[in-house]
Amino acid sequence: MKLVDWNKLTENEKIKVLQRSDISNDVVLHSTVAEIIQSVRDKGDSALFEYAKKFDKADLASLKVSPEEFEAAATRLNEQEKQAIISAAENIKYFHKQSAPKGFEYEKNGINLGKIYRPIDKVGLYVPGGSAPLVSTLLMLAIPATIANCPTKILTTPPNSNGEIAPAILFAASMCGIDTIYKVGGAQAIAAMAFGTEAITKVHKIFGPGNKFVTEAKIQVSLAIGGAALDMPAGPSEVLVIADKDANATFVASDLLAQAEHDKDAHVVLVTTCETLAVKVFDEMKRQIEYLSRKSIIIESLKKSSIIIASDIDECFMISNRYAPEHLILHIANAKEALNLVQNAGSVFVGQYSPESVGDYASGTNHVLPTYGYANMYSGLDTLAFMKSISFQHVSAVGIKHIGPTVETLASLEGLDAHKNAVTVRLESLV
Repeated sequence: MKLVDWNKLTENEKIKVLQRSDISNDVVLHSTVAEIIQSVRDKGDSALFEYAKKFDKADLASLKVSPEEFEAAATRLNEQEKQAIISAAENIKYFHKQSAPKGFEYEKNGINLGKIYRPIDKVGLYVPGGSAPLVSTLLMLAIPATIANCPTKILTTPPNSNGEIAPAILFAASMCGIDTIYKVGGAQAIAAMAFGTEAITKVHKIFGPGNKFVTEAKIQVSLAIGGAALDMPAGPSEVLVIADKDANATFVASDLLAQAEHDKDAHVVLVTTCETLAVKVFDEMKRQIEYLSRKSIIIESLKKSSIIIASDIDECFMISNRYAPEHLILHIANAKEALNLVQNAGSVFVGQYSPESVGDYASGTNHVLPTYGYANMYSGLDTLAFMKSISFQHVSAVGIKHIGPTVETLASLEGLDAHKNAVTVRLESLV
């Protein structure tokens, strides 16, 4: 990791030290994903079977997970594993019920107005595969979709080379009321959900994180006519830690390493007011990394990461808000009170006993969050993301008399005579 003094950097150097890996100008990535999407649109299920064999080394007999596979999943997990999934699910469900939007209605000057919320009819959930079953991601997607009462929920996730889905995924899905799972991963899964195939129902919106191919596919299908909306744009995972002189260097180091192990493009930043702490954290990271299984990935990630020395806590937050991190961890005194300084962040972890891991798995907040600086303008996933808001108005005779002249005047200003006339004929009928 680079150690830099913020106040000794030029403006260009400040931009560079907070810069993520460039993922937007990969021409090969764009064309590769476009080719996969077109293949799925042209060939449907047969393309999915071919890609399963090519990318997952799986010779599938069926794309859809069978009822027998669901039933067998619970027997392949021990009680501790099942209880952990159940406990996390309960916390996630409780949090997302609290944040579910509620309609409203009011009357003013003879006009009744309000807003109602309706679920998105068909949603697609994508759970990445890779080296481990991301059961936590399934819970983060399926639970708010279920709370929102989306009628059709389908899930895609890549199989292993034996054509199997991890039992933890199937057990968690059953708990969340998801009984339609397809053994499809990567950009091809996104294409299948966006446009539909013989087996897979077309959906209106796609949710879930993934690698750069999945991310690129979500962007491409969201721009295509007849495609599907995406939950949020995203890049590699990231964390920014703010620490003062009294922070626990062991804890801070563990937080940075936990994020760095995601993949080699993950980005970690420490912003601190104390250079002595920065050195302690650096030394502690070197110690802890030696017993971590994903050491090689962490090392690659840290090559692009930074430790920044700031003059005071206010400057730490200025840097953080400029960076707009996916995860923000506060290792500072009076951390809860400092929340009012946070302007841009996906999720905040307050105080020394709040590691990002807690939010990733079981506290209840959602871990599908805006990355790559999109926390400037996007929120993390919640129940509302699976719903649409619909406004309504009921104008009475009293109401049209009150608001009609205002509408007539504004319509005249815009030169829209028919708009004005729609009001005028009503006002004349009441004379």
